[in-house]
Amino acid sequence: MGTKTTCRRLIKAPASQMLVVACIFMLLVESSAGSKARHFKWDVEYVFWSPDCIENVVMGINGQFPGPTIRAKAGDTVVIDLTNKLHTEGVVIHWHGIRQFGSPWADGTASISQCVINPGETFTYRFKVDKAGTYFYHGHYGMQRSAGLYGSLVVDVEDGRKEPFHYDGEFNLLLSDWWHESVHHQEVGLSSNPLRWIGEPQTLLINGRGQYNCSLAARYSNSSSSQCQLRGSEHCAPEILHVLPNKIYRLRIASTTALASLNLAIGNHKMVVVEADGNYVTPFAVDDLDIYSGESYSVLITTNQDPSNNYWLSAGVRGREPKTPQGLSVLNYRPNSASKLPASSPPTTPAWNDYAHSKSFSNKILALMGSPKPPKNYDRRITLLNTQNKINGYTKWAINNVSLTLPPTPYLGSIKYGLRHAFQQNSPPESFSNDYDVMKQPVNPNTTTGNGVYILAMNTTVDIILQNANALTANVSEIHPWHLHGHDFWVLGYGEGKFDPKKDEKKLNLKNPPLRNTAVIFPYGWTALRFVADNPGAWAFHCHIEPHLHMGMGVVFAEGIQHLTKIPQEAIACGLTGKMLMTANHN
Repeated sequence: MGTKTTCRRLIKAPASQMLVVACIFMLLVESSAGSKARHFKWDVEYVFWSPDCIENVVMGINGQFPGPTIRAKAGDTVVIDLTNKLHTEGVVIHWHGIRQFGSPWADGTASISQCVINPGETFTYRFKVDKAGTYFYHGHYGMQRSAGLYGSLVVDVEDGRKEPFHYDGEFNLLLSDWWHESVHHQEVGLSSNPLRWIGEPQTLLINGRGQYNCSLAARYSNSSSSQCQLRGSEHCAPEILHVLPNKIYRLRIASTTALASLNLAIGNHKMVVVEADGNYVTPFAVDDLDIYSGESYSVLITTNQDPSNNYWLSAGVRGREPKTPQGLSVLNYRPNSASKLPASSPPTTPAWNDYAHSKSFSNKILALMGSPKPPKNYDRRITLLNTQNKINGYTKWAINNVSLTLPPTPYLGSIKYGLRHAFQQNSPPESFSNDYDVMKQPVNPNTTTGNGVYILAMNTTVDIILQNANALTANVSEIHPWHLHGHDFWVLGYGEGKFDPKKDEKKLNLKNPPLRNTAVIFPYGWTALRFVADNPGAWAFHCHIEPHLHMGMGVVFAEGIQHLTKIPQEAIACGLTGKMLMTANHN
């Protein structure tokens, strides 16, 4: 119940003068602060849907897919009462990009920050959105993001402040990929010996909408694709962006793909990048942009093209040989009919393996003047080698030769209460052998599982070197976008081959590196990050490609948990923590 509702009841009912005065004071404080509590009631359940015109089962919220868009202002408190109506599986939701200062139990990471919400249970997520930006949310248990559990989260600037750029209107674009095989087929295939890979996604979705086995742009193509008839078009009709000529529009773009790296372009329109992962960047213009799973951007477009035409917006696959057609949307210049197809073909996606194009874009992203600068020196450096390995014939991904398997007891509770048997107490490796050749297949492909934690000292500066390597197959090194929970980090630079401190450290950008929460490592390369461990909690750091995380590609950081006072019991009352709390309550 909100302050206003409570006070209205008190003022109308017999109440002491002191209570009325207190209520008026609270209302004044709330009004002056300008922040609000925004309440939502959500039921998570499977529903029949036709995301790409083929009916399937998706994981929806309140009977819709994608889930409802959350819109708030910086400083607001978001409260979501989430009820699990899945019947046979647990659920959690991660609020991607929200740093959760003071509420680490609301981060929504199963076995790390909270217990799984069991069927029939309701869990209340309550957290403050402290920074304006483009974010999203998604399931973080098993592979529920692949099942469609995601939606947009937009945080506007607080009252009295303005963005450092002007625009006349805005659109929100949530990009995802979609398979016709169920998420359970995917999981079982990834856990099989030998691995059974279900292949590339059938469809790319824009705001949950796509078209399978047909093309909106078939008339421009030499392929055998037929023109879309949009069967079940209520769900799969293309997203239409209605614009007026000679205006500036902000496009908020976020990628919640489970696998695909994407390239986005708009026919005949340049895009000016102004925001990345909730942080302002020095504006720069591009014809197209690469966006990896877990990233978000804001771009500005000016509708200064021939107003008698409409224009294609296209999203195509990058970093993997594309076997999935482009996802398409239409920029509709009013008063043209939205059904009027553009006069020219959709923008061509750059070659999937044109990494020079990708790196050129990434290197253009620099912090806006006045943004926080990184500390000049680091206190601790952790180098994380990304490798594909085997365990008893099963294919895994590993970090420094350890494939992550999460324990049944959330780290937040086990560390807080000193439950030393809840997870491995030895710290994971800080680096890898100097003689490891990242350009070749591993000499010994075998790895091991582990669930140890990197314990970080509070308020220390931590450098992470993400090091890519050859996979199990010769001449294969994959793209990996890494996402850090609970923090933003500075992206200090990218490089080729193995990171060499003596020659590469002087190349790092300490002047104006961008703040991000997700960063990519390119094939056979490295990426250098820096962050300050200033947020008490247990935090996941992992590859945001869903199958890779499922196969062990992640680590866990913990810092300052002893400083947390009141952790809600319902967040951690499972596993060994649950037994301890039950015993304590019984006594």
